[in-house]
Amino acid sequence: MKLYYFPGACSLATHVVLEWLGAPYETVKLDRDGTKSPEFLKLNPNGAVPLLVDGDFVLSQNAAILTYLAASHPNAGLFGDGTTRGRAEVMKWLSLLNSDVHPAFKPIFAPNRYHPDASQSKVVADTARKNVREYLERINGRMKGREWIADQRSVADPYLFVMLRWTVKLHIDAKGLDNLASFFARMLADPGVRASIVAEEGSVDANARLVA
Repeated sequence: MKLYYFPGACSLATHVVLEWLGAPYETVKLDRDGTKSPEFLKLNPNGAVPLLVDGDFVLSQNAAILTYLAASHPNAGLFGDGTTRGRAEVMKWLSLLNSDVHPAFKPIFAPNRYHPDASQSKVVADTARKNVREYLERINGRMKGREWIADQRSVADPYLFVMLRWTVKLHIDAKGLDNLASFFARMLADPGVRASIVAEEGSVDANARLVA
């Protein structure tokens, strides 16, 4: 398998899952310009990462890739307890992260896409920060008494971890989110997570914390 990624992107979630699976894989590092190159656009016309190539199968979209990896490696136990309801529980949280929480960050990363007046960029970004905070509060409540967002470790957890890294990077208020802070620390200590970050970024920030 081959993963196309660039550092800081949500493709880190797929990278972590590949580490957890222990299956052979290779990576191709891109930057934003690289995702728009003719060569890459032949593989993914959307010009985005992650992109997974498994033999002659080319798959884009993070939720689809994570689901594919979990379903293809059932012994890894990353897709619930093997029951229909267990899989649905993982998909519920994966879908929330992909469809709701992830897009909530986009106005912070690129406020000019949401308002043409540059003088309003701060207003756009600050509003988005409040929206992200609301999602995090709900997820923090879900995490009370749990180590993982579903009932056991799953492909949804690295996706949540990516968004918590963005929360730190973008200075989004995380005060009082104790359950998420504990989750973030556990994930950051995980060997597969650390290996993925080192491979992409060269080192792990030992001082990284989700303020709570």
